[in-house]
Amino acid sequence: MHGYIGFDSTKPPKGYGAGISFYSVVWPLVDRPLANFQIGLPGTWIIPENSDVRIPLCPKGTLARDSWAERGPTWGSVFQTVEGGLGYWAGNRFRYGPPKFSMNGTPSCYDLEIASPGWSFFYSSASLPESEMGVAQLSNRILVPPDGLTFVGNPNGQFLGYAWMALPFMDAKEGPPPTGDQSWTLFLNASNFKGPVAYYIPETWSKISKNYPDDYGRGLDARPGEMGGGAMEINTVPRMDLTISDDSVFYKIPKLQFPVDDHGRTILVKEVKYYSKSALYHTFKGWRDGKADCSGKFDQQGEWQPVLTTRMPVFDQGGSKLAKMDSVFKTMVFSDNVFGIQWKKNSFTEAGIFPQYYKLSSDKSRVPAAASEVPAELVASEFELAVRGNPYTSPDSGSWSTPGPKSKPHRCSSGRWFNCHLLLVPFC
Repeated sequence: MHGYIGFDSTKPPKGYGAGISFYSVVWPLVDRPLANFQIGLPGTWIIPENSDVRIPLCPKGTLARDSWAERGPTWGSVFQTVEGGLGYWAGNRFRYGPPKFSMNGTPSCYDLEIASPGWSFFYSSASLPESEMGVAQLSNRILVPPDGLTFVGNPNGQFLGYAWMALPFMDAKEGPPPTGDQSWTLFLNASNFKGPVAYYIPETWSKISKNYPDDYGRGLDARPGEMGGGAMEINTVPRMDLTISDDSVFYKIPKLQFPVDDHGRTILVKEVKYYSKSALYHTFKGWRDGKADCSGKFDQQGEWQPVLTTRMPVFDQGGSKLAKMDSVFKTMVFSDNVFGIQWKKNSFTEAGIFPQYYKLSSDKSRVPAAASEVPAELVASEFELAVRGNPYTSPDSGSWSTPGPKSKPHRCSSGRWFNCHLLLVPFC
C-alpha cells in the first residue's frame, strides 16, 4: 500500500528558507514489530530552492536521473533532501514496538543516503566508506545511533518537537567545487533533552558538483531550503490476498492504529514554523566569530507561521486504487493551524483504526470491508514478525582507528551521563 497523509503550507516570504520546526505526534502505529513494513509518521522534506534552474540537477548515471524520468526535466525534487524523522523502516534491525526517530540526508540524487555519523539509512550494518560520511555528532548528551533514536516507555499521543536549522559552523570555501557555509542542524525538544543534536557538514551537499559543474552553488550548503509541507509516507505495507473467484477477491493489511481524542480526531502536527537567518544564523555566526553572545534561542523576529491546507489522500495497493476511503476519515486542518484526521462513523472499522480489510469492486478498485464480510481464514491469518538484525559494527581501519575513539564503549544505563532514549510528555 502506498500513499501520503499530508498537508501543504503557504509559501513563506523570501528569506525564510533557513529552517523549519514543528511538533509531531508519536504513537505505536502497529502493535507488534512487523517484517517488510515501512511507514513514516508525520515529517517533512527539505530540498534546495532551485526554481530558477532549467537544466538537469542530477547527472546521468545517478539513480534519480536514470530511473525517475517523471521527475525531469530538472530532477530538482530528488536532487538533494533532508528527510527522515519519526517512523518505522523496513531496514530497521532492532524493532521494539514504538517508532524511532532518524535523520536522513540524500545528497546525490538518491545514490547515497546518510542517517548517522557512520552509517546509511538502514541498508546495511556495514559502515559508510569515509568518502561518503557526512553527519557530524554535535551533542555530548544524546548520540545519533545507526538504527534510530528510541523513546522511553510506550508513547501514545505525546509530541516530539524538532527543527532543522541552517547554521554557519564553518566558512564557505571557493573550491573547486565551491562549498557554502550552511550546516543543516537537527534540534530536538523532548522532556529530557532540548537542543542541537548533529548536523550535515556542507561538503555533504557540494561534493556532487565535483565532476558536474552545473551543480556549483546549487546544493543545500548554499541554497535556501524549500519546505512546502509534510506528510506520513506510506511506503511498504505487506498485504494478503484471498481469491474466491475472478470477481470475489479479498485483501488484508496489518492493523494500523491512531490515537484519538474525545472529538474523534487524531492530531498529527502542531506549530509549523519557518525561519530566516535572523532566527539563529546571524547570532550564531557572531558568537562563532567572537563578536557577540548567542543564547541558542530562536529569535521570534526571524520566525514565520504558514497557513496549512490539506486534501483527501489517494491510496493504492499494487497500483489498484483504494476507493471510498473518505467514508472512513478525512484529513483536516483544525483551529490553531493544527493538522490531523477526523474519523467518521462507518461500518468497516472503529475510530482510529485504518481499514484493515478490502474487497474487489466492480470497477476493479478496492473498497474497505468489515471483518464480517471477509473469509474467516483471511481474518485469522497473521503477518510475519520482524526479527533481530545483524549488529552494527565499526571497522578497525581508517578514521575509525586513527585517531580512533577517545574512550572504551559505554553501555546504556540510568547512571550514565548521556541519554539513551527520548522521554515525551503530553503537549500543552
